[in-house]
Amino acid sequence: MGDVLAGIHSSWEFDTDSVLIRFERGIRTPKLFQILGERRIPYEALSSVELTPGKRKGTMVLRAVPRRGADPLLDAAAGQLKSSADPYRLLLPAERETLGEYYADELRAILPPDAAEPADGYLVAAPPAPLQFKAYDARVAFDGDVVSFRWFSTGASSAKWKAGDQFFQVGELAGIEWRSPEITGGHLRLLRHGPDGEPEPASGEPDQDPTAVCFGLGYGLVHESLPLAAAVLAAVHATDPVPAKVSAPAHHHRADPADIADRIRHLGQLHGAGLLTDEEFTTKKKELLAEL
Repeated sequence: MGDVLAGIHSSWEFDTDSVLIRFERGIRTPKLFQILGERRIPYEALSSVELTPGKRKGTMVLRAVPRRGADPLLDAAAGQLKSSADPYRLLLPAERETLGEYYADELRAILPPDAAEPADGYLVAAPPAPLQFKAYDARVAFDGDVVSFRWFSTGASSAKWKAGDQFFQVGELAGIEWRSPEITGGHLRLLRHGPDGEPEPASGEPDQDPTAVCFGLGYGLVHESLPLAAAVLAAVHATDPVPAKVSAPAHHHRADPADIADRIRHLGQLHGAGLLTDEEFTTKKKELLAEL
């Protein structure tokens, strides 16, 4: 089609095989849109198109409905995104309703024959790594190959401190569990492969599970944590699952001495409280000093 349909917060540019969604930057634009910047959606990734009245008076909503399993961002979100943060939703002024109807019909005409069926694999690109964000109890980072959890002394439970910082190779993961920070109990949990190749069951509450980080007020915000979750999920799907033990990332960076000193002080507190044995304290202290 080669046309551009401008809406509120975003615009859609129609190409021969896809629609390029460009998100605006601005105070009123949802932060998730600003982080995404733009997304190219192949027509084969769509199942249907809807045009409905908007909640805001004098607006219409053009929505391209993605096929199930076509977009890692929506897979990771698992239906928890608010409608205002739906990247497939184009908000239009009411005077553009006719244009909206025209493009809705054009899109419907070029949907694939199997549009109602789930996609065989991801057809929409995930946000690119490297990505990182602050959870309540850890700094989370993903470099494309390894997910790392580096615990905060002020937020991590003693169980997580005792387990130490965690590093997960993509190949050992079976998936992710993302619970929105806008919902009680928000968290990100990594699901590892069990001996039988199936995902291991969750081991307790997120605040006690070293494979999970917890969200909270101001931590793990949707526009920060969801893109990372989607990137991890896409990488997992693109990798043949091979069960493996947790290991440190291939590219080790020298740790901040002040951070290491703080962690050793916290270990000393756990040791003094009887939560770590002499041997555990010595071992963990050596591991931290080895990062310098």
